[in-house]
Amino acid sequence: MDYIPADMKRLQERVILVTGALEGIGRAVAFACAAQGATVVLSSFKEADLEPVYDAIVAHGDPEPAILPLDLEKATEADFIAAANLLGETFVRLDGLAHCAAFAPYLSRIDDYDSNEWERVIRINLTAPFLLTQACLPLLRASKDAAIVFTSDRVGRTGKAYWGAYAAAKFGIEGLMQVLAAETRDSSQIRVNSLDPGLVRTALRATLYPGEDPGIHPAPETVANRYIQLLGSESRGITGQACHAQDARPTRSPEH
Repeated sequence: MDYIPADMKRLQERVILVTGALEGIGRAVAFACAAQGATVVLSSFKEADLEPVYDAIVAHGDPEPAILPLDLEKATEADFIAAANLLGETFVRLDGLAHCAAFAPYLSRIDDYDSNEWERVIRINLTAPFLLTQACLPLLRASKDAAIVFTSDRVGRTGKAYWGAYAAAKFGIEGLMQVLAAETRDSSQIRVNSLDPGLVRTALRATLYPGEDPGIHPAPETVANRYIQLLGSESRGITGQACHAQDARPTRSPEH
């Protein structure tokens, strides 16, 4: 991570919550946000797991982050509300929410998809982002310039065989993004977009394609800048769009 002068940092003095900050895209986005001056709230399953990420950000001289452990599979509505209340007590507002956590156990035909795994995948990839976003909306409305970025996927825009619940959840994320963007467009300063990072070298990709050479895909750090663009002031006026990280190509969502 290169040193960036304070007056050139694109997220200076912003408070950004990043889910899935333990590894992969979430970790890369957390580091990038911190390097751009944001106070990053790191979220993943366990506090202890996030301590190395916390230490690395502090060691780099970036704003001290915070840790918000959340088990997206098991957390209740009350847990998400409690987490948002804690953020409110600590920071008063939230300037950005980057949903980077993702989970898919395997690729499978619909014929064979286990119903319990289906519900688990939908819970982590769709229901939990909805509940967390809903709980954080008052904090986002307290910001003068807030942004929500839902991490999407190509299989959530064009269905592909064997992606099962993960694809269904990502299609749901696109719908959630469009609805929330429409609801907030004229009533708040919140902008809401989705971002397909493309094929990236992550643990999730390795789990689903164990025989694939991971080196053929770019590192998560290569897509972090697109998240920075959508979280920062340069994306003002952009809302309700399905964006692509690797070619920076936006696709405007339908307006009704």
